[in-house]
Amino acid sequence: MTAISLRRVSFFAAVVVFYLSTGVFGPASAKVSAFMQGVAEAAADDRDLATYYRENGYQPIWTEVNGKSKKRREAFLRAIEDAHTHGLPVGRYDLSTLDADLRRVQSERELGRLEVEMSKLFLRYARDIQTGVLVPRDVDAGLVREVPYRNRTSILSAFAKSSPKAFIKKLPPQSAEYARLMKEKLRFKQLVARGGWGDQVAAKALKPGATGPAVVQLRNRLIAKGYLRRTSTSTYDTKILQAVAKFQRAHGLVADGVAGEGTMREINATAAKRLSQIMVAMERERWINMPLGKRHIWVNITDYHARIVDDGKITFETRSVVGHRDLDRRTPEFSDVMEHMVINPTWNVPRSIATKEYLPLLQRNPFAVGHLKLIDRRGRTVPRGAVDFTQFNERNFPFDMKQPPSRRNALGLVKFMFPNRHNIYLHDTPHKKLFGRDVRAFSHGCIRLNDPFDFAYALLARQEADPQGFFKDRLSTGRETTVELEQHVPVHLVYRTALTTAKGTTQFRRDIYGRDAKIWKALERAGVSLGGLQG
Repeated sequence: MTAISLRRVSFFAAVVVFYLSTGVFGPASAKVSAFMQGVAEAAADDRDLATYYRENGYQPIWTEVNGKSKKRREAFLRAIEDAHTHGLPVGRYDLSTLDADLRRVQSERELGRLEVEMSKLFLRYARDIQTGVLVPRDVDAGLVREVPYRNRTSILSAFAKSSPKAFIKKLPPQSAEYARLMKEKLRFKQLVARGGWGDQVAAKALKPGATGPAVVQLRNRLIAKGYLRRTSTSTYDTKILQAVAKFQRAHGLVADGVAGEGTMREINATAAKRLSQIMVAMERERWINMPLGKRHIWVNITDYHARIVDDGKITFETRSVVGHRDLDRRTPEFSDVMEHMVINPTWNVPRSIATKEYLPLLQRNPFAVGHLKLIDRRGRTVPRGAVDFTQFNERNFPFDMKQPPSRRNALGLVKFMFPNRHNIYLHDTPHKKLFGRDVRAFSHGCIRLNDPFDFAYALLARQEADPQGFFKDRLSTGRETTVELEQHVPVHLVYRTALTTAKGTTQFRRDIYGRDAKIWKALERAGVSLGGLQG
């Protein structure tokens, strides 16, 4: 019997002994008064709990000697036993202190206090497994996601009225992705316990045709990872080249079959590292535990792709370019709703770009960046030669800068708007060569699309009989045109370095902004661990 199971027995026994030995079944008014006082005192520093118990007449959830309370306790204790499977900090839910306190209970007032402590513990667990252990914005400034926290009093109320086991089962995300990540967490934990994938490759890079011990290590590692069938070759031959290319495709790399430095770093990543990525992905899935929308747009920053998802299936996808690694250019993570697209858009240069990048150029040459117009506060275009730019700085620069619609426009020929305070949107770009790279972090934060016209057609197909013709008619005018989407579409900007597929193994991406590393450290500080495993 496990330690927590032993505590369960002693907890239940202590409750029964207390009720039978202290005269709880005496005058009802005395019982209610003492218990109520204990509850009120314990809940005084927690507005939600104070409200819940006041509104339900101070009725206990956990500490009555009846079948309902017993089922709640049993269901919660079983959930705590399984908390590690969700990658939660199991130390947060240690019932040993409550158990010891309960055995020392001398009055109904003290029992009331323990009732509240049990509810606090349950609400802590419910929030952790439902919407995450961490507060995103406390970890990284780019994590501006609004987590869909549930009302705590509503959780307790619903729990008290529901089947405890069924209620707790529905607390974690019910998405297919979360279920697959849980399975992969178990698989990788077992893999790490067995020693991972064996020896790392003792080479920074290898090319086809190479021979020797490092090639054998590469071969063995590819076999262990499932990308190469068993072979005795010690030469970087066609089979190894094909296996490396397969590995590269599964890791978002250019699939040229050459194990260069970037590819080798991914091949040498430990199983423990991959396990931590899976556990971070589970935490991120909890942060977005809400309806995503029957149709929604899913932009995975680390994957450099934007996708339209209908009823859980990807119906359109295109390569993307995301924000540069510089701190002030990284793409933030959040969800919003796409409302319209703008064909032949004007680029209203963000003030940060105008003052930090363009003002220094104008100070050296007033006719620099001639494709941009200077606009004063009255909306008038200002001639360059009439301005002494050396008198201005980032704080007092008095002009707006705009680029009229054109094929050279920084936004290309169409942008897709989900109005937000971060000024982030999806758009076309004249710089098409960047989409051929495996690392595509070049923008100022917005998402550039490789196939923006096709993306527009897919969105317009829900409201236009001829979406392509409709789009091209407006494009041909050369005028800026706003097209409202009759069906607004949720947009989710996410950052997943571990992602599953319905068929196949988990894929991994590079932590381009270092956010996952920060999240993992924060999870460790909160008490999450790999179970003492290394490798």
